[in-house]
Amino acid sequence: MLADASHVMPDTLKFEGDKLFFEQALDRAALIVHGRHSHEQQPNSPKRKRLITTRKIKALTVDPEMPNATLWNPDHASFEEACAFADVASGMVAIIGGPVVFDMFMDRYDTFWLSEAPHLRLPGGEGCFVGVPERTPHEVLAAHGMKPGAPFLLDAAHDVTVTPWRRG
Repeated sequence: MLADASHVMPDTLKFEGDKLFFEQALDRAALIVHGRHSHEQQPNSPKRKRLITTRKIKALTVDPEMPNATLWNPDHASFEEACAFADVASGMVAIIGGPVVFDMFMDRYDTFWLSEAPHLRLPGGEGCFVGVPERTPHEVLAAHGMKPGAPFLLDAAHDVTVTPWRRG
């Protein structure tokens, strides 16, 4: 789960090691992609170029509230067109969710970093991918041709890990 039943990431799901890993990765990204309800809310957030998926617009447009953000309706423009509009021609793209946004890129990831907190339960929560909890996140990634690498321990006290899932 990536959120509770009210579609909010609770504080119980926030771990310092995971937060640091996430923030450092975003600082290396040329572009961040997420839905309307996802945002990393970090000090560097306003500096980061981003695509925000939305069905409320047709044409690509600069977000009036965030000058580094492009509002993108995937039904009306390709990802490549959105990148060009955002003036991003190369570099790492970080897809930060939610489930529908993750699903849009499932067959394009070269690496998906799956964080897990095995002792935390969010009954009725929002699954990290479309199809979770009917299937596990591992089953979803494997079904898209991805294989797990060795996990990294991010928080020993809570057994929080991050595992790179790579294509091939």
